[in-house]
Amino acid sequence: MKNKIPLLFVSGLLLLNLLSNSCKKDKQTSIQALFANGTWQLASINETVFVGDTVKFADTLNTKCDTTQLFTFNADNTCTYTNFDCRHQPTASGHWSLSSDQLYLNSDIVCKDTTAAGSSKPFATAQIYNIGQYSLVLLTGDLQNYTSSTKRKVTRYGFIRQNSSIK
Repeated sequence: MKNKIPLLFVSGLLLLNLLSNSCKKDKQTSIQALFANGTWQLASINETVFVGDTVKFADTLNTKCDTTQLFTFNADNTCTYTNFDCRHQPTASGHWSLSSDQLYLNSDIVCKDTTAAGSSKPFATAQIYNIGQYSLVLLTGDLQNYTSSTKRKVTRYGFIRQNSSIK
């Protein structure tokens, strides 16, 4: 019995230590935190036209753009986009969320652009192709499943995290 008392005491201390040092859960997931941890600067836009799974046309857009385009996600699920479509314009504001499987970004941000309508929701549903501490790649357009004769256009936006000391 004497040997069991120290063992019981040590076990109790260990349990008390584990309970007192347990982490509090954050509301944000690690992917949400990556989005909301700074400002993303547009680095490239590529547009690809497919017929079925065959590339019919590929082009890099905004190669002569001298305007800095910034996409900012905030922890309160608001977002802003500055100078969309390489146009000097007021900053567009909206909201963002992730799909339940965290594979898609949904945003209601409305940006002025060069389409016939004059504005669009470019990131209404964007597939998250890649996200890391310093890079973000979003795919928009015709992302649905396809058949061998389906023509679809996919736009790939590549962003890099802006250095916070430059702001």
